[in-house]
Amino acid sequence: MTGPSSPGVLERRRVPAGRSGPRPPGGGRPSGKGPRPSGGSRTPWLYLAPALVVLGGLLAYPVYQLGLISLLHYTQAQVSGGEPTTFEGFGNYAELFGDEQFWQVLLATVVFAAACVAGTLAVGCALAVLLTRVRAVPRLALMLAALGAWATPAVTGSTVWLLLFDADFGPVNRILGLGDHSWTYGRYSAFLLVLLEVVWCSFPFVMVTVYAGIRAVPAEVLEAASLDGASQWRIWRSVLAPMLRPILVVVTIQSVIWDFKVFTQIYVMTGGGGIAGQNMVLNVYAYQRAFASSQYSLGAAIGVVMLLILLAVTLVYLRLLRRQGEEL
Repeated sequence: MTGPSSPGVLERRRVPAGRSGPRPPGGGRPSGKGPRPSGGSRTPWLYLAPALVVLGGLLAYPVYQLGLISLLHYTQAQVSGGEPTTFEGFGNYAELFGDEQFWQVLLATVVFAAACVAGTLAVGCALAVLLTRVRAVPRLALMLAALGAWATPAVTGSTVWLLLFDADFGPVNRILGLGDHSWTYGRYSAFLLVLLEVVWCSFPFVMVTVYAGIRAVPAEVLEAASLDGASQWRIWRSVLAPMLRPILVVVTIQSVIWDFKVFTQIYVMTGGGGIAGQNMVLNVYAYQRAFASSQYSLGAAIGVVMLLILLAVTLVYLRLLRRQGEEL
């Protein structure tokens, strides 16, 4: 055995406090980093490769064709082979940006999409809070009704809403005492009717997502806020909304993407854009240019502009998600 005065014990006693052993070679501190496994940075991409291949095949070629057609002079004459296809460069974009109707339609699209997003978020969040306040049977009935609205095809839902607000046989006019008022005749009333239908078929996604987020909030936090005398609105604004910020960002950005490219509801409920195009949005405007006027290259240019706008929104969405991930 080694005695108390042995060299091994004395050598261990000379080690300063806070140091567990000898310094590594070179006098530096231990890095604490082990050897990195070879190919570790490539492993996530290997898992994503099948999905990337499928998405590339489904999206890359159509986007390439869309961009190519937008740079050509491509009308019905070129489609039928009567005239040769010529390269226009950015001439279609110059014609598009010089068209006053395009800017009017773009402004109407932005305002309409913003109103749809605000209405969808307001209704969805309010009903999500309501789901936490009611009993099991009313909650189940509300969930089933909301999911039924969400699952209804856009053409079917638009047709039903037209029947409800019909000037001659619609029950809404009779209940409100409006007589034979036509909701689709005026520009703003037609936009309002389409907005109600869009909100009706979109709020279930927000409601279910926000409700799941509220259920994940600890009950003690909400009880403490109630004991402090906070109202329901104050609890939502000061407690729930900050804690649900990642979820609200997701549903907001997705609602922006969905509502910005609304086509079916506008086309069905206003008869292709309303009287003299007063209810035109970008998707319907591109359809009218491409197929009604046979200006396929100009319709493709509108599609590219919409793609760039939505791509910018998506990049903002991804940046916000990354920033929130770094803060967590």
